[in-house]
Amino acid sequence: MSESQSDLEHFRRRIDEIDDRLLDLLIERVDIVSRVGAHKRNAGSVAAHQPAREAEIIRRLTERGQGAFPPATLVRMWRELLAATVRQQGSFAVAVYVPPDMPGFWDLARDHYGSQTPMQAYGSTAQVIGAVTDGQAAVGVLPMPQEGEADPWWRHMLSTKEDAPHVIARLPFGARGNARADGADALAIGRGTPQRSGNDRTLLATENAEGISRGRIVSALSELGLSCSFLASCEHADGTNSLIELDGFVSFTDSRLGTFRSRLGPALSRLLPFGGYAVPLSAADLNGAEQPVARPTEN
Repeated sequence: MSESQSDLEHFRRRIDEIDDRLLDLLIERVDIVSRVGAHKRNAGSVAAHQPAREAEIIRRLTERGQGAFPPATLVRMWRELLAATVRQQGSFAVAVYVPPDMPGFWDLARDHYGSQTPMQAYGSTAQVIGAVTDGQAAVGVLPMPQEGEADPWWRHMLSTKEDAPHVIARLPFGARGNARADGADALAIGRGTPQRSGNDRTLLATENAEGISRGRIVSALSELGLSCSFLASCEHADGTNSLIELDGFVSFTDSRLGTFRSRLGPALSRLLPFGGYAVPLSAADLNGAEQPVARPTEN
């Protein structure tokens, strides 16, 4: 056997050894996840699916990789792993809004929730909301809200019930991958107590008087140190609703929200929590940390 062939066989054996060690670690991880699942079931109040915790894991790993491994690929691998461990702890299905002209929502859902997770496509946003509300699906994937929509889906989710579905994630969290080129982001809805991930957005919804202006809402929030990153309003026969996105994690018990309600007075009928999400990785997170390819020095 030639020296080069011997070296090749050595490298292949090393790769096999590393693969075995990786599998052993995955088996160990599965065992620990099983114990975590049992703890959650005994506690009776902790959901298997923890979007904030998943975001923390992926952010930490992409930062730790320092560009030695393609961050977008790392995210894809861990999304499959995280989805598998959620399924390991109980039934988990996803309802996806997939109109004929926007099949890309299915791809976003598949990339985020795993290629083996049961998913069902629906032709209307109302059907997705219904599937999550009725418990047919743990998560629903819906279009990112836009300003100026005549009858936005989020208006039909407003509820004072403590266990009502709310926004839990924004997709894609990492690179868009091979998703069909609709170019649209999505929000995921589900249940569970909102948790901090370290870099978040908070969503609130209002029932307010028709005459209240966008500027007045944004100004009142700003004066309280709350930065509004998005606001959409919808007027209908029963009044006006607004969807407000705030920078950061803002608990619904935050005293500033009570002050906000007081300042708007009768113009604000109700202020409702609407969830939130961990901010997706930026282009710099996915590309900027990668090290430049070394090139031979020219003489």
